[in-house]
Amino acid sequence: MANDHYFSASPSSENRERQVHVTLAGRPLTLSTAAGVFSPDGIDRGTKVLLGSVPPPAAEGALLDVGCGWGPIAITMALESPDAQVWGVDVNERVLGLAERNASAAGLTNVTVGLPDDVPGDLRFRTIWSNPPIRVGKDELHAILLTWIPRLEVGGDAWLVVSKDLGGDSLQRWLRDTLGGGFQVSRASTDKGFRVIRVRREAE
Repeated sequence: MANDHYFSASPSSENRERQVHVTLAGRPLTLSTAAGVFSPDGIDRGTKVLLGSVPPPAAEGALLDVGCGWGPIAITMALESPDAQVWGVDVNERVLGLAERNASAAGLTNVTVGLPDDVPGDLRFRTIWSNPPIRVGKDELHAILLTWIPRLEVGGDAWLVVSKDLGGDSLQRWLRDTLGGGFQVSRASTDKGFRVIRVRREAE
């Protein structure tokens, strides 16, 4: 179990499902979590900061939650934008099952969760929200972000929450230097030791 992380594809730890009571988009919900997933006891601080600081997602089109876990970000996006199609991607098979069931428990029909390869390759996104998996390591994190952020539509925004102590400022600089002139990268807010980074696609 020492090597069983929330970003493991198939956690080996005992499932140990539990119920958590949360409020998403103003709606009280009872959702399921389990051992071997990120933040099994409820919504983590970073996600709370993100959800409390970003503007509403695009009302229509495709929206994306990168590293969806058991689903709080994707579910919030779907509740706030019922006419949009929300995608949640993760590599942890356990959380994908939880996220799918939690979306159903919230009464949602506009959420699709799956592995990254399950997302159609030509799909572009109007809004991306993410509490990215910083602890996978810098190279893997950079690869994840370079997979998804370039798939923003022109005029679309990605909003990322990253702890200052885990490299939020350096990640902002890296995004600015790496993405190039078609993107505007800025710090949208700081709260409770977390940076909320905004990446806006301005041109192809």
